[in-house]
Amino acid sequence: MKSEASTSAAPLKGLVGPLRSSEPALALPAVSPAVHLLEEAADLLVVHLDFHAALETCERAWQSLAEEPASGTVVEVKCSLCVVGIQALAEMDRWREALSWVLGYYHVPEKLPPKVLELCILLYSKMKDPEAVLGVAGAWLQDPDNQGLPEYGSLAKLHLFRLLLPLGRLSEAEELAVGSAAFSEEQRVEALQAIHTAQQQLTQEHLSSQEPQKLRQEGSFPRKLLSLLMLLRRLCGSAVSHLLSQPFRKGLLAALILCLLVLRFDPAPSSLPFLYQLTQLFRRIQKATLSRLYPLTLRD
Repeated sequence: MKSEASTSAAPLKGLVGPLRSSEPALALPAVSPAVHLLEEAADLLVVHLDFHAALETCERAWQSLAEEPASGTVVEVKCSLCVVGIQALAEMDRWREALSWVLGYYHVPEKLPPKVLELCILLYSKMKDPEAVLGVAGAWLQDPDNQGLPEYGSLAKLHLFRLLLPLGRLSEAEELAVGSAAFSEEQRVEALQAIHTAQQQLTQEHLSSQEPQKLRQEGSFPRKLLSLLMLLRRLCGSAVSHLLSQPFRKGLLAALILCLLVLRFDPAPSSLPFLYQLTQLFRRIQKATLSRLYPLTLRD
């Protein structure tokens, strides 16, 4: 903000002429103390770079204006004091306090001077915080008393391009561009083109954000299936290794031998039909296996 400090005294030229630290302000009829304090604040800001003192001087000037009757000069002095105070706050990196500081004197957004509102919009949009001034600007634009001011069109354009579009409020921006008489036909076309471009960008960003999510969802099913197959493979491997283990084979062999002994010494094999049928099955399997291995020998 220091690069912009040289412009802080610009609003004062129409009031008391160019302000310089080496010469007094031009004499005005019945000059109020606030004008002298305004000149002092401008010198502190521009020449001495004493931003804290410049802000304090602006606040003293506002207190002195409380006793002044309303007039065109008082209105201009108040506006110039706000400009100097906002720039002093910005130079001290206290720009977030600028809007609340100004509203502390004007109380409602609709009463802000156009120059002060313009400076706030430019400041907060430059500092990437347009939402902080969005409500104030909207309230000012909706006030019927402000809609007849010559600065209304430029502030409406700033509101659209610096606040609504960066915040993605495209419907409000389109409503303002189409419904406001402050826009000329050329400005309206420019605003609608900017809104259309912003809509395309938002759509593209939305599609780009959805594509990785869709790929993740599509890839989740094959991964789940693969993990299930791996689990089944481990279970089958565990079962086979258990069946082929030495203790299990020994136990199975002992059970078969026991069955054979029971059938051999039991005089009535039909009393154990299951074991008898199992033995007959083993004999048929053995006979079929031998017939395949030694077909000629069995025939002979």
